Amino acid sequence: MAIAADSVAAGLPAWCVRRVTEHIEQNLDKPLPLTELAAVVYMSRFHFARLFRCSTGDPPHRFVIRQRIARACEFLARSELTIAEISRRVGFRTPSHFTTMFRRASGVTPRGYRIEHAREARPRDDGGASSCACGAGGVMAWGRGAGTRARTALMSATQNSQEKENSHGEH
Repeated sequence: MAIAADSVAAGLPAWCVRRVTEHIEQNLDKPLPLTELAAVVYMSRFHFARLFRCSTGDPPHRFVIRQRIARACEFLARSELTIAEISRRVGFRTPSHFTTMFRRASGVTPRGYRIEHAREARPRDDGGASSCACGAGGVMAWGRGAGTRARTALMSATQNSQEKENSHGEH
């Protein structure tokens, strides 16, 4: 039994985490049930969920939501797509559910994020850029009432996706 406890504490091997996260990123616009994610690395959903949480610090569902929000931030920052279209492209069934989850994660609505990001991109009178409450993706404190903390926190999912984009260009 000690071996099983040790393997759970260690989490998933790096190749499993990489394979699952790549699958998630490639399929954000589709439903991603736990059984599908577990099948990517040939595990039962319960065993996979425990090991995934040990490896990433988040349960699979929360990780997927974070990835969806991170992708939505990219769309909101640099596209003229409607919020309804963005919600579909990042895998939410309705704009209402997207707005609820976005606000819960970031403390601001998608429209508010878009406005703040536009304000950030516009130069100020003193020569500097104004600061967006979400900054370079400062979302991701979960739970209600976390708006201020969420606005100042760094969003690791956005940074990870930006790092991956940069690393793909180097290879």
